[in-house]
Amino acid sequence: MRNGQSRQVLVAGGAGFIGSHLCDALLADGMHVICVDNFHTGRMRNLDHLRREPRFEVIEADVSETLPALPKVARIFNLACPASPPHYQADPVHTMLTSVVGTHQLLSLAETSGARFLLASTSEVYGDPDMHPQPESYTGNVNPIGPRACYDEGKRSAETLSFDFERARSTDIRVARIFNTYGPRMRADDGRVVSNVVCQALSGEPITVYGSGQQTRSFCYVDDLVDGLMRLMACNGKLAGPVNLGNPAEMTIDELVAAVVALTGSRSPVVTRPLPVDDPRRRRPDIARAKELLGWAPKTSLGQGLEATIAWFADEIAVSGTTKRMEPSTASLAVG
Repeated sequence: MRNGQSRQVLVAGGAGFIGSHLCDALLADGMHVICVDNFHTGRMRNLDHLRREPRFEVIEADVSETLPALPKVARIFNLACPASPPHYQADPVHTMLTSVVGTHQLLSLAETSGARFLLASTSEVYGDPDMHPQPESYTGNVNPIGPRACYDEGKRSAETLSFDFERARSTDIRVARIFNTYGPRMRADDGRVVSNVVCQALSGEPITVYGSGQQTRSFCYVDDLVDGLMRLMACNGKLAGPVNLGNPAEMTIDELVAAVVALTGSRSPVVTRPLPVDDPRRRRPDIARAKELLGWAPKTSLGQGLEATIAWFADEIAVSGTTKRMEPSTASLAVG
């Protein structure tokens, strides 16, 4: 990708938490970035700093519907799907269609454009795993009819479509299975465990822990995750199968709460709620494949990442006076 049209990149879901950071990284790499977003969960404020950037444009569109005429591009990143349970469960039919119909339309665009295509999949394809840590070869333990299935099975179907396009139509495919990611630009109301705990700690409200607090997650800072996506897209040659991107440093939810409380100096009490249906008990990526193929591993420590995230939410509170979160009865531990 040297000049002109070959430096045009499309990012579906580019106004979202991860998508907006990806747009920043692509622009810093000299690309012309076309962001497509329906703004159901993405926010224009995530892109405000790019308004005067001549190599950046925004197209408001829903990838699950008829797409507008789009320019020929060399790379397509598909991050278009709500990624937290309260958001993807709010309209499960649309979530499934976004993953299946939206991915099909973007794959067709990649085929006609001759573009390389990267699907942002998720560790949710592993469900509540009975193999630990989870390698890419593990086929998962997913409930296909549960309340999370619209996302879990939607992403599994999107992976199937992607690799079918690769086998049947020789489309250049990359699939990233993204594990828990956190950092600035998370929405306070997305129900993810990091945003919930940080916002509750900063506001002095009770900190909600779902289940025993001994279930585990592996938290990857957004800058590290975006670096992995960039490396995966840039990796030449055919890749056999998906690649896990996440932080293999596993910790319990109770340990996360303790870290946030220590960094914020919060005196918020901890309250417990029932664990949401089908919520995974353990989650940790095996990233041997990413290390071998991409030379990638996360670099940001949890302390560094949480400090940046806490500072961002503190600024949000200072500006708005509050942080609107999901009600504890509906929030759950989200990935991606």
